[in-house]
Parts: sequence; C-alpha cells; structure tokens
Amino acid sequence: MAGHAQPVLALPGGLRLRPWRPEDAEALLAAGQDPDIRRWNLFTVADTEQARARIARMHERWRAETGAVWALARPDGPAAGLAGLNDVDLAGGGAELVYWLLPGARGAGLAVAAVRRLARWALDDLGLHRLRLCHSTANPASCRVAERAGFRYEGTQRSALLHVDGWHDQHLHARVAGDPE
Repeated sequence: MAGHAQPVLALPGGLRLRPWRPEDAEALLAAGQDPDIRRWNLFTVADTEQARARIARMHERWRAETGAVWALARPDGPAAGLAGLNDVDLAGGGAELVYWLLPGARGAGLAVAAVRRLARWALDDLGLHRLRLCHSTANPASCRVAERAGFRYEGTQRSALLHVDGWHDQHLHARVAGDPE
C-alpha cells in the first residue's frame, strides 16, 4: 500500500470512493455530530480542526499500511459517506470493513455499493484473504447491508462493544476471497 497512491474506486451512478481531502473536514464534522453515526460508530468530531487532524491520520494509516479510508462522493463533490478498512494485516491477509453515510445519502443502496466495491478491491487488488464486518445486533440496517454485499453471517459476539447506552452484542459477517458477491 505505502508504495502506491490510494486509488479512486468507481461506483454506480458516477459516485466514487476517493481519498479524504482537507476540504472534506466539514462533512466529517457533520458525521461526527450525526446521532446515528455517533450511536453505531462511536465516532465524534468536536470541530473542524479535529476533523482535519482525523483526515491527516487517515493518510498516515495508508502510509503505515494499517488502514485505508475513502470518502464516498461525486467527482469534485463533497463527501457523503465513508468506507474503509481498519486493522489491515497484510501478512495475515485480513481487515475489518467499516462504513457510514450522512443522512442525505441513506436509503439509496449506496452503502451496499460502497461495501461491495471496497471488498472487491481489498480481496482482488490488495490481495487480502478475509474481510470481516461487525455491527451491533440492535442495528438491523447494517445487517442488511452486510448480507446484500455478500458478507456471510458467522455468529454473534456477546458483549463485544461498549456503546453510549451500554454493552452491545455484535453480529460478525465475513467475506473470503472467492466468495460470490
């Protein structure tokens, strides 16, 4: 990863997954204030300065080969969501796929398209073997995204993540190289 520029990944309808830019700080700030994103992603950003610092860390993680995070956007448009890989383990062949959408982008199948495209890149181009996608069992919308994007349900992890309202069980979904979408 570190020896190459982070690619831009085409999505249906002219959308793209592209690297985050400093000018996306306002979109990241809006995401950090959105109650649904905060609830399910344990994600907060207090101000534009924190958003810019977070964007800089996204680029550092790419260079360190520990993470890969994209903005979902129209060409030269503002970010409407995020899709990324956390806990990238190139030697072990795995990563966790994460995503969120701002309210205006929800309900149009964009999360499924972004998750499918990013999984295809991670498995085919990056050469990972296994991707996992986890979500609170109280979040059925994320369960539908995982299933529609070809991530098979593997089980429930009990009390796996501390949310604002307490410990949540999590569903574990995964996609392995060679699985159909």
